[in-house]
Amino acid sequence: MSQSATSAKSAAGKVRLYLPRDSAALALGADDVADAIVAQAAQRGIDVELVRNGTRGMLWLEPLLEVVTPAGRVAYGPVDVDDVPGLFDANVTAGGDHPLALGLTEEIPYFKKQERLTFARVGITDPVCVDDYVAHDGFRGLRNALALDGAAIVAQVTESGLRGRGGAAFPTGIKWKTVLNTPAAQKYIVCNADEGDSGTFADRMLMEGDPLVLVEGMTIAGIAVGATRGYIYVRSEYPHSIDVLNEAIANAGQAGYLGENILGTGKTFHLEVRKAAGAYVCGEETALLESLEGKRGVVRAKPPLPAIEGLFGLPTVINNVISLASVPIIMDRGAEFYKNFGMGRSRGTLPIQLAGNIKYGGLIEKAFGVTLRDILYEFGGGAITGRPLRAVQVGGPLGSYLPESQWDTPLDYEAFAALWAVLGHGGIVAHDDTVDLAKLARYAMEFCTIESCGKCTPCRIGSTRGVEVMDKIIDGRDRPKQIKLLRDLCDTMLAGSLCAMGGMTPYPVLSALNHFPEDFGAAEPSNLPTKAA
Repeated sequence: MSQSATSAKSAAGKVRLYLPRDSAALALGADDVADAIVAQAAQRGIDVELVRNGTRGMLWLEPLLEVVTPAGRVAYGPVDVDDVPGLFDANVTAGGDHPLALGLTEEIPYFKKQERLTFARVGITDPVCVDDYVAHDGFRGLRNALALDGAAIVAQVTESGLRGRGGAAFPTGIKWKTVLNTPAAQKYIVCNADEGDSGTFADRMLMEGDPLVLVEGMTIAGIAVGATRGYIYVRSEYPHSIDVLNEAIANAGQAGYLGENILGTGKTFHLEVRKAAGAYVCGEETALLESLEGKRGVVRAKPPLPAIEGLFGLPTVINNVISLASVPIIMDRGAEFYKNFGMGRSRGTLPIQLAGNIKYGGLIEKAFGVTLRDILYEFGGGAITGRPLRAVQVGGPLGSYLPESQWDTPLDYEAFAALWAVLGHGGIVAHDDTVDLAKLARYAMEFCTIESCGKCTPCRIGSTRGVEVMDKIIDGRDRPKQIKLLRDLCDTMLAGSLCAMGGMTPYPVLSALNHFPEDFGAAEPSNLPTKAA
């Protein structure tokens, strides 16, 4: 696409329309809608250019059609095939009025109230078009990085305060500095795109909506630490993401932003996509490395850290999709710009995914500091059933269940840790007052039983015994004794598990038991374990 992407018409005089090509929109019939739009335009003699973009994140409005007008993009949605003739009758190509009209996209409250840094281009550009990416400030961070040495790049990332967005929240700059300072003939950059948490889809949305920002971020990482090869480990359930990434990588290479002699600087970075084997535990970085090497995905004991002995025993940077995709704007706008967003030690923005029993499910990007209550009601609109919300799980299937009394907590890593909770990958799953927390706690134990790699006894056996204990509690058999046994079992898993798979399974179980004791037939909650506080 040409650089005139935001003008009312393309250089050829065509009316420009946008319709998402990501998995969510495709599942809702976007391809059929696209075919209907092209056919209807041809039938009426209207010259249109239909650009397949990424989703804006307002998933209840998908497929979302946008038309470029002199005032800006005007949105219509959700659009069905049967709506297309009526839209053209209403002069949709000029932003005409229609029952599906939503006004200017940028003025939709859900979208307008966000701070989009990492997702700034998602929904704006053609995801795989390098020219379009460059026209919207793409590769500026890479150009700046190419003018610096590795230590200066790492210093910028460190100063920005960027922490791992995959869940661990480890400072990204410290990890990069370790790899930079570890001598080796070969180093690697590995992107963890094995997005397996329930209620999360930020990685998928970014890979399908702006894959070039991930390519740019990984290339910057490679230049920073001296790595010449990178791998994107994508879960097998994301076939469309894999296709889009491969297309974007090929286009970036042809344009000189990837491969040998990047932009004539003599720097080299090669990038490949690898399809994951399909195990939740491979979201843990060492199990991911085992899988990437062609082995069974089993957790490694640490030390050594992957930054020192990682992929094939060599120094390796492993970061989540959102962590790496946040780097280009830091290198473009500067560390000070990025760290001015957020609060405390939680700097920048977090892509937040709203799912479960919620009226307006989707993705928002907000600076750290927004409260759960604002997210649930200002953006989510409350429960889709119209009933009161009762519990919210934050941080995936191993995250804590938070009661209404804790919803004024700001989204901040330390604030959540103080509640014995985690932000994780930013997934929020809401439940109304019909939920049974005891059954959800049982699900957490069963999930661990199924997904455990089996290497350590507390996780492998503890979760199996946990399911048995939960069944007795739910059935009402000797509840006081079984609840005490459940707490002892959770303490063992917390203290003895080799990785977060077993170590975090007690989070949803104990939070449900402590905050919603009535669902377990218990009269009073007990104190949360002191170890995780």
